[in-house]
Amino acid sequence: MSDNHTMQAIAQMVPAQSRVLDLGCGDGALLEYLQKERACSGYGVELDDAKLLACVKRGVNALQMNLDLGLSIFADDSFDVVLQIDTFQHLRNAETMLRETARVGRAAIIAFPNFAHWGNRLSILRGRMPVTRRLPYQWYDTPNIRVGTFKDFEILARKNHLRIRDAFGLRNGQAVRMLPNLRATTAVFHLERG
Repeated sequence: MSDNHTMQAIAQMVPAQSRVLDLGCGDGALLEYLQKERACSGYGVELDDAKLLACVKRGVNALQMNLDLGLSIFADDSFDVVLQIDTFQHLRNAETMLRETARVGRAAIIAFPNFAHWGNRLSILRGRMPVTRRLPYQWYDTPNIRVGTFKDFEILARKNHLRIRDAFGLRNGQAVRMLPNLRATTAVFHLERG
């Protein structure tokens, strides 16, 4: 999540005073914003030492955990909202983590790069994997384990009995509601158990 507009678009979906779990919280910028602007509380989860240190410097509570090992330390419904912002595509056990996210939170907000964006499609038609501002890596050095699309995630959410409360795309921090699978660089889903 690179810009302030994107952070604000996601933060607007988090009710004020929510208890939040931010999975793959990075440097803690979103959780810090939610604490200051929305009076939220909660924890970030991060694996990287340098990013954990950044969380501490921001005053964000963060736990060092490998998400591929699950969320067993958290009880059912421990949080009002669980965030996975630019985390889902890095997980080896993405479907299991989707179910765990729904278990520990009453709602979930998941955002990830939309591989079906028209610019990515054009790159593939030209015979090359896309390298964009949103997907800045070459195919051989990307940290993304998964490449998914807006439509793919809709199907996965329904398969796992999750209700899509809202779904839209983002492009340059602006909401894209018309043809998000084609026009959005980021897919955003607000989910609840069905």
